[in-house]
Formats: sequence, structure tokens, C-alpha cells
Amino acid sequence: MQANIIGQEVDFEDYFPSMITRLGSDGFIWELCNGFRLLMDVEKGLITFESLKRNSVLLGLHDLRDDELVCMLMEGDMDGDGALNQMEFCILMFRLSPGLMNGAQVGDDLDVMNV
Repeated sequence: MQANIIGQEVDFEDYFPSMITRLGSDGFIWELCNGFRLLMDVEKGLITFESLKRNSVLLGLHDLRDDELVCMLMEGDMDGDGALNQMEFCILMFRLSPGLMNGAQVGDDLDVMNV
């Protein structure tokens, strides 16, 4: 699988389907929420540009330019506020996982997130 980040191709493996198999749907949603909390601005309760930039080192993304970080936020920002709330983050993670989108392993468990 490949992603294109501003003209660069980056290879990555989609681990989400195997995580669901191992953790179950509830455990997987819990881990997504943990990922959100890791990246969010604790005062705002959102993933902002500043919090993503500050915490991107934890994800090994310290080489990303500011415009690339902005593009990442824009990809999931559904309400146009320039930041990601927990629901937007989880939806984005599902959309970026071909294994989940094609395999529908989570199925009705999306109701857990009220999606």
C-alpha cells in the first residue's frame, strides 16, 4: 500500500484489520481513542496544528513540513474548524485503512462511535 504525501510516495502497512482481529472491535476503538488523546491539545480537546506538530515526533513524523501537517488535518476536518475532534480522527483513520473499508470487518460495530 502506498500513500502520497505532497509528491512523495510513502510505503506503509495497514495493521488495522489485524488489530481488530486481535483486540476485538471495542478494543480497537479504545486504541483509536488513545491515539487521539496522544495527539490532541489537552486544553482544547482537539488535534490542532500545534499539537500535531509537537506530538508528530512520537509517530516518527518529525521530518514532515508544516504544509504537510496542515494537509493531514484538512483531510479529516469535517466541520471546517481547522482541527480534528475525536470523531473526525476516528473516521479519518477508518477512511485511510483500505483493509477496513474493503473488508468491513468492523461492520455494525461502528455504532459504538455513532458513525
